[in-house]
Amino acid sequence: MGFARSLYARFRVLIHEAAKFGVVGAIGFVVSLGGADLLHFNLGVGKYTSVVIATVLATIVTFIGNRWWAFRHRERTSMGQETVLFFVFNGIGLLIQLACVAIVVDGFNLQGSKLWYNLANLAGIALGTLFRFWSYRKWVWKSGGPEAAGFPADAELPSPGGYPGQPEVNGNGARPGSPLPQREPGDMSTPRAGR
Repeated sequence: MGFARSLYARFRVLIHEAAKFGVVGAIGFVVSLGGADLLHFNLGVGKYTSVVIATVLATIVTFIGNRWWAFRHRERTSMGQETVLFFVFNGIGLLIQLACVAIVVDGFNLQGSKLWYNLANLAGIALGTLFRFWSYRKWVWKSGGPEAAGFPADAELPSPGGYPGQPEVNGNGARPGSPLPQREPGDMSTPRAGR
């Protein structure tokens, strides 16, 4: 049980982000796959145009969900920069999705098959989603703030003595093996280099 708890503690931020991203993505998935299917088979819109329109709508939905919920605790840049990066990476995800449709439907000459169109679109959504999750965390909403250190955004940071259960050494709150030079209590001068 201790191993599972330590593993969870180590990857807690990633697990929570992935879960929220998954919920937002599920909504985007319904909009993307269902919209493309509706546009192509019920309204007679072209197969690629259907994917593009549905994906753009899903992108708007997922931007709102990801920015204000899944990644709200992460470092913020300007709204314009986040929006541009988000749509650029979604554009790359869309190209991945279109490539899957082209390879399966056109490459194997399966025109008019609803099953193969949906399977190709589904595979493209899955691959595009993996790319999006990685790129959002790396470039759109970068790691920053207390959450990046493994603390929820509304949690209190540890006391100067370190993390709970961690012993203090020489009364100044430094952890064992600290790479920084230590000061005497009350000394506000520049830290001294070795002692």
